[in-house]
Amino acid sequence: MDWPTAITRLGGDHLIAAVAWNDLQTRYAEPHRRYHDLRHVTAVARDSGDLAVAFGLGSRERALVAIAAWTHDVVYDARPGEDERASAAWTRAELTNAGVPRADVERAGELVLATTHHSAPDDDFLATALLDADLAILGASPERYEEYASDVRAEYSIYSDEDWRAGRVAVLENLLARPRLYRSDIARARWESKARENLATELTRWRDADPHHR
Repeated sequence: MDWPTAITRLGGDHLIAAVAWNDLQTRYAEPHRRYHDLRHVTAVARDSGDLAVAFGLGSRERALVAIAAWTHDVVYDARPGEDERASAAWTRAELTNAGVPRADVERAGELVLATTHHSAPDDDFLATALLDADLAILGASPERYEEYASDVRAEYSIYSDEDWRAGRVAVLENLLARPRLYRSDIARARWESKARENLATELTRWRDADPHHR
């Protein structure tokens, strides 16, 4: 679902939504972004929308998922936690400005914040649609995954290769240790197997590059 449709479906003003969309596009085009750009959130909006439909979510619920998909990285400075809080604040402010009801404003903000630790109650299907879609890149083709991994490294270029390698290995090991990467059966069927292959391949590469690894 596109941005204007989602806003108007929640009762928001389409003209104000257009102004917010222009700001959103400008933010996602910031030069320091390599992965967390408009291409990424467009994919998340698409995949989360597909999952929302598969889960049988209603029109209003699907609009909330779409809004959170479009805005979950609207503020991105490679500061985990701070970025999500700032993105949630932007979301709440723009939805309020567009005249979206308060309950929907708060729900959209909650969904954005759920991406901080990728956690939410098991029965929160809106969050499940968003969080599973946000990790869909892990199950992409090997070529697309390699591009993603390279782009994320570029976004964290302030870190030395050694520090990045240590941190990335920890992240990859944590992901692979999880009993499941995706919250829903649908997402697991689509992406889990390929995601584990991609993660394992990257982990092996970083371990092989570590002169201290045995």
